[in-house]
Amino acid sequence: MLVKTYGSAVYGVDALTITIEVSIVSGTKYYVVGLPDNAVKESMFRVESAITTSGYRMPRQRIVVNLAPADIRKEGSAYDLPIAIGILAASGQIEVDELDKYFIMGELSMDGGLQSIKGALPTSIQARNDHFKGFILPKVNSREAGIVNNVLVYGMENLKEVIDFFNGKNKPEPVIVDTRAEFANQINNYEQDFSDVKGQENIKRALEIAAAGGHNVILIGPPGAGKTMLAKRLPTILPPLNLHEALESTKIYSVAGKLPTANALMTERPFRSPHHTISDVALVGGGMNPQPGEISLAHNGVLFLDELPEFKRTVLEVMRQPLEDRKVSISRARFSVEYPASFMLIASMNPCPCGFFNHPEKECLCGPGIVQKYLSKISGPLLDRIDLHVEVTPVNFTELASSREAEKSSLIRERVMKARAVQDKRFENNDVLHFNAQMSPNMVRQICVIDETGQNLIKRAMEKLGLSARAYDRILKVARTIADLAESENIEPEHLAEAIHYRSLDRESWGG
Repeated sequence: MLVKTYGSAVYGVDALTITIEVSIVSGTKYYVVGLPDNAVKESMFRVESAITTSGYRMPRQRIVVNLAPADIRKEGSAYDLPIAIGILAASGQIEVDELDKYFIMGELSMDGGLQSIKGALPTSIQARNDHFKGFILPKVNSREAGIVNNVLVYGMENLKEVIDFFNGKNKPEPVIVDTRAEFANQINNYEQDFSDVKGQENIKRALEIAAAGGHNVILIGPPGAGKTMLAKRLPTILPPLNLHEALESTKIYSVAGKLPTANALMTERPFRSPHHTISDVALVGGGMNPQPGEISLAHNGVLFLDELPEFKRTVLEVMRQPLEDRKVSISRARFSVEYPASFMLIASMNPCPCGFFNHPEKECLCGPGIVQKYLSKISGPLLDRIDLHVEVTPVNFTELASSREAEKSSLIRERVMKARAVQDKRFENNDVLHFNAQMSPNMVRQICVIDETGQNLIKRAMEKLGLSARAYDRILKVARTIADLAESENIEPEHLAEAIHYRSLDRESWGG
């Protein structure tokens, strides 16, 4: 008897429908065809043990399982459940009337329990798009899949429950998640706040500008100056995720298997802080079975690279294209996948190996040329892609011991959101652009118009600092953001002067 069940395969952050065909004929062997990987081939042992432990019979005949379409590679252990259900249906132990109406996915334990799977959200979306009635999956993933409307999601604990469901003995209530209520209740639920940081008002100002325009930042300063503390609080002043962004981020975390089981939806902007020993593939994504990298996990949020010069040069260089394109393509011989990677980069570094170059009190112990050599670990093209270069100085004791309450993140966020609203209106006819940092060079010329005084100011700055053409565009973008924060329609000379100040740590002028 031939039986078909349905599941899915995840490619990038989207899923496609897979038909699991099970045929039982005379013979003794078990075959899985349709480009399965080792995890799928090993399913026989898990499936057989789960079926017998659940009190049912594993057929002693030739079982052929085909995963169609056969030219797409199938990966992972989530096909255990649809294969088991197909075998039981083909051997007459399960009613087949409802099988073609449901997506079925789940990894089986030897005792018949269901283990969590990756990509439950994109799979649920695909089930709805293909007009399936419902989606049966492990209970731990049910809330994640339940945020998709117009498809019935059933979370099951074990194989026995799924068998009873199709035999009409058990009809649990479908999992329904009120997406908007879940989103509203948990949005901006951050533990940290900018009011925790004493002093550093100039750095807070720089991060406010960065948040308002979506600009990349590098913080340069001695150890203990507060670079990491400030960076970790950047997500608290970014505008709240909208529902579309939350779903985008949730899909990425679902595919990577990193979505917390308690959360059905990502409600906070991601903050990723990989260690400097990270590999190229772990940062940008890929591998034998492609997975999202850190830059995609930081999509719609912040990627923090602490101790930037300690990262391998190859790791930093592979990040240059995603910083411009805001997406990353992973190409293999048989297929290619694309992951979104629209993130804010915030990097920090010491000014020299000992950490005390330009320190107001401590003396730098580095020899001649060492500072420049240390800075040269970061390539000019990468520095050009970072809009704001900010020097961080240590907080003095008076400010540290002060009882004066610093400005809260919520107040800074209000100003940031007001500036973003101006940008939303500016780019309302463009679906791709959302904030100033995303402007193309052509749009910079149209939108960031400056008067003759401003032209002379930026000309002198470029000549003195030896800035590139890309740095010129960055200055104009930052100046436009500063003007938006000041609610100014035009870019004034003072806005340009502040933007130029944030390029003053370019390699040619700093550490010389």
